[in-house]
Amino acid sequence: MNALFALALLVPLLPTQDASQAPAKARLESSRRHHEWLEVKSGPRTVRTFAVFPEVKSKVQAVLVIHENKGLNDWARSVADRLAEAGYVALAPDLLSGLGPDGGDTSTFASTDAATKALSTLDPAQVLADLDAVVAVARALPACNGKLSVAGFCWGGAKSFEFATHAQDLVAAYVFYGSPPKDEAALAGIACPVYGFYGENDARITAGLEATAAAMKKAAKVFEPVVYPGAGHGFLRSGEASDAKPEDQRALEQAWERWKKLLNG
Repeated sequence: MNALFALALLVPLLPTQDASQAPAKARLESSRRHHEWLEVKSGPRTVRTFAVFPEVKSKVQAVLVIHENKGLNDWARSVADRLAEAGYVALAPDLLSGLGPDGGDTSTFASTDAATKALSTLDPAQVLADLDAVVAVARALPACNGKLSVAGFCWGGAKSFEFATHAQDLVAAYVFYGSPPKDEAALAGIACPVYGFYGENDARITAGLEATAAAMKKAAKVFEPVVYPGAGHGFLRSGEASDAKPEDQRALEQAWERWKKLLNG
């Protein structure tokens, strides 16, 4: 196991982050749970991965957390912490590892826009390989019972749906306002249930839900989307802001409640 990853020090507030992530930063700083940085080997690459462990006495399922197109920021790490609070091992890889200035990760980009631009250049095959490497490490952790689900948000939501077409031994895929694969043959290869979380005021994504549901039904796959009234894109993050819309706040609460029930099921 030591050959696969090594511990690294936690970093302070990332340069690519803004004041809107203050609630996430506060959660991380006050967390009782054990946080680690793992360096996961993926071919010639090293994927820096944030891991959080629950305070439980038995082995539990792991959840692979795929960040938004903003990279691995405090908010994405706070989701991992919240999953561990609910009783699960959570691993959140920084898929921009090695691609920042001087070979850095998300924390080294001068702005969120710069990180987003870099993310848009990633090779999809490389992303899948990186996720496979993190999954292998997750399953081998002494705290993990070998079971694993995947979750993602926005860009990461699309990647979580795609990963479900690629990995055949997932417990479930949780897609938060992410676009689905377009290839019906890829959808037919999904071996786990897919649960969707979408905002009503997000036509760019939700307008395609009917077609996705029809394609999944045709392939005899489980796809259970929920559209939250009045919520916009990214409500799981924006709902935490001090000036959040009531609809986003309500969607945030309802989505977390649903997600934890599904994980526990």
